[in-house]
Amino acid sequence: MEKSLLIAGSIAIDSIETPNDKRENILGGSVTHALIPSGKRVPVFPVGIVGSDFSDEGSQIYETFSETTENIQCASGNTFSWGGRYHENWDKRDTLFTELGVFEDYKPEITETARSADVIFLANIHPALQLSVLEQCSPRLVITDSMNLWIDTAKEKLLEVLNKTDIFLVNEDESKQLTEKNGIEEAAADILQLGPETVIIKKGSSGSAVFTNDECTCIPAVSGITVQDPTGAGDTFGGGMAASLVLGEPLIDAVSSGTAWASACVEGFGIEMTIKINSAEIEQRKSEILGAVSSC
Repeated sequence: MEKSLLIAGSIAIDSIETPNDKRENILGGSVTHALIPSGKRVPVFPVGIVGSDFSDEGSQIYETFSETTENIQCASGNTFSWGGRYHENWDKRDTLFTELGVFEDYKPEITETARSADVIFLANIHPALQLSVLEQCSPRLVITDSMNLWIDTAKEKLLEVLNKTDIFLVNEDESKQLTEKNGIEEAAADILQLGPETVIIKKGSSGSAVFTNDECTCIPAVSGITVQDPTGAGDTFGGGMAASLVLGEPLIDAVSSGTAWASACVEGFGIEMTIKINSAEIEQRKSEILGAVSSC
């Protein structure tokens, strides 16, 4: 069977305000953002839930980029929705509202075919749901993302997930929050003791740092990018990286690919730029990134 990717996370309807513009009711969520860069390259099984209000346009996007949508549940009620406002410097955002809708009682159910996916990307959802997915599958590689909310409210469950994780994605502040350390080097060292073989600390416009027990590699961001909307950049990064790992690329190449995809994501609202950008442009950006990779 051809190697494939399973992505579990949220499917959302977003309303976003930035210093320059505002968009309402656009397709978002961690699964959605990760699906586009991966679904263009490898067979992807998205896992999530939508409500009866989910649009035909959204359904068409999932049909286009998924191997199958059999693992997307549809329940009576409203799709999970989120609203956020970014500050002038882009470094912070305020959550305006979070309405769980059908996501509140969601329990992942994975088909037999999807359970055999080679790689799993556990995108940002409650760690208990991430564990539920892992219990149903037996992948070669597990990539996990998380966020400050789960560190605050579900840390013990998150630690269980980390014990079953190969590559952990986390941003700089969250790495320090999780470990109570002041520097990312110390934080990464602690996280590596919790189960993952690799910790990737995302640093926004400064790129990322890839930590293993043996070394640290700094991956730069793409230069000359005009940010329109940062929402979903981390999920896009994870999806782009995961697809490269499914295809057998070396880790640093895969991280560079994820970085290139994330740079496209922030240039538009929602998924508009990740859908539009072509593979040649991604490869060009990836080449630029790889040419500037360095040891930390």
